[in-house]
Amino acid sequence: MSQQVRGVVAPGRNEPVRVETIVVPDPGPGEAVVQVQACGVCHTDLHYKQGGINDDFPFLLGHEAAGIVESVGSGVTDVAPGDFVILNWRAVCGNCRACRRGRPWYCFDTHNARQRMTLTDGTELTPALGIGAFAEKTLVAAGQCTKVDPAVAPSVAGLLGCGVMAGIGAAVNTGAVTRGDTVAVIGCGGVGDAAIVGARLAGAATIIGVDIDDRKLETARSMGATHTVNSRATDPVEAVRELTGGFGADVVIEAVGRPETYRQAFYARDLAGTVVLVGVPTPEMTLELPLLDVFGRGGSLKSSWYGDCLPSRDFPMLIDLHQQGRIDLGAFVTETIGLDDIEQAFARMHEGDVLRSVVTL
Repeated sequence: MSQQVRGVVAPGRNEPVRVETIVVPDPGPGEAVVQVQACGVCHTDLHYKQGGINDDFPFLLGHEAAGIVESVGSGVTDVAPGDFVILNWRAVCGNCRACRRGRPWYCFDTHNARQRMTLTDGTELTPALGIGAFAEKTLVAAGQCTKVDPAVAPSVAGLLGCGVMAGIGAAVNTGAVTRGDTVAVIGCGGVGDAAIVGARLAGAATIIGVDIDDRKLETARSMGATHTVNSRATDPVEAVRELTGGFGADVVIEAVGRPETYRQAFYARDLAGTVVLVGVPTPEMTLELPLLDVFGRGGSLKSSWYGDCLPSRDFPMLIDLHQQGRIDLGAFVTETIGLDDIEQAFARMHEGDVLRSVVTL
């Protein structure tokens, strides 16, 4: 029997979000209904609201979440009612060419719930990243649920569902940072700071945070940056080279998603170094680089999808590291808010006043 719950809907491009009554159907084959306990306010949700992802309005926002499995459909064996889970937006299929080659983090056929949640008038909703977790309950594919230790706070665990995993994975998985490396991170918001945490965890010797906001640079230092550069006042390429013996960084992680900062990342890396793009660009953005420079500098230019993570492998590992005190996921939580406060949270995020606002239910 379907249920009616409260959820946050973006009705149209750049329109204020609204708390609406959402109809959540019973889970079908391979699906699960999850009682959401916490969901972070991520910049991707703002992109959805602004129409920067696509025009499939209305959207049910929210995707960086943790909660309790309430019910499952037929054929579901990996999770059961009562399990504490983090929701992920890349449920791997196990059968595509990437999965068959042993690279499931690149899965080319990730899936979501087949049924759609709706408004009470029957209007179908598009769940953000296939999740839609700014709601008391949500319907997802069971493969989007990753069991973790229930002892961890939901407000902390949910952050691995997107931004923190994207940043840590950009450093550890995509960038393959290792001990002794020099790393620069351009853009010190939630994802960039998570990349700094990942670089520190991997043993990087020098970690340079680059941003235009001194408040963010101070936070970057608290997360493990050994040096910071305010790129509003200083040429970041020259500054990174100066801090790395004149060579440039072994790995540069671009966590902004803009052509101008990507060019900075490209030229701030050492010869044969690696650039990792984890910031999300908008559809109209283009990039122009001299092809001779691309050839002559060597190395790798990579995009990081979700930190190239495998949720079943990485989520429990990072929760364990948090519980051991080796990483502090709680440091990313600036404030906890309610469903009615999300429009204001978007404004605070846009102004750089918070690292993460987390909705708790």
